Amino acid sequence: MGKGWKAAGKSESAQKKGALFTKLAREIAVASKTGGPDPAMNARLRMAIDAAKKESCPNDTIERAVKKGAGLLDDGKIIEELSYEGYGPHGVGVIVECQTDNKHRTAPEVRSVFKKHDGNLGETNSVAWMFKSVGVVEATKSGSFDIDEEAIEAGADDVSKNTDGSFEFLTAFENLDVLQKALISRGWKITSAGSSYKANNITELSAEQLKDVEEFLNAVDDLDDTHKVFATI
Repeated sequence: MGKGWKAAGKSESAQKKGALFTKLAREIAVASKTGGPDPAMNARLRMAIDAAKKESCPNDTIERAVKKGAGLLDDGKIIEELSYEGYGPHGVGVIVECQTDNKHRTAPEVRSVFKKHDGNLGETNSVAWMFKSVGVVEATKSGSFDIDEEAIEAGADDVSKNTDGSFEFLTAFENLDVLQKALISRGWKITSAGSSYKANNITELSAEQLKDVEEFLNAVDDLDDTHKVFATI
């Protein structure tokens, strides 16, 4: 029994790694499609490639994704970016961003997870009012510095420290590029940047309810086409 359990665990790990590579490749393809195939001129693509390399994604997978997004590789599939909104268990507002080559597959899968966890997938803008669209920049900087001063001088609206020691800067989405350039000029290394959603109000939950919500969010995140998940928790 122990041997079988270990083999199953290894298989599951390999399966999850493959799913991760697929998601990373889709982000690379979308970034290449929207901003061009040159990482030096396309910040989103550059960071998508860096993220893929960090997870040991094969180089040929990365190269194919860049070519696919740029229209240099025709496999008959077009990747679209889609958003779904709804309520998870205990009234938690949720926005799910997906990247898919088959929207007719994605919508039923997302809906099924919502239904299974006592949630309800809604129409466009059904929960968007519960969030504020923001620009997010994650960055690192060596040496000593006053983080509040760094945020103010760069023009960030807010800043917080991540568990890995990096910092997350928030700004209005339309100011995202300005913030990135300001941070770089002050010696910061950008590790990721893009759009995000910040909850206007946090849904109050008991410990048991939070467990239900986290189980639901993990199930949504595990879907092959899920790119990002935002919730009012």
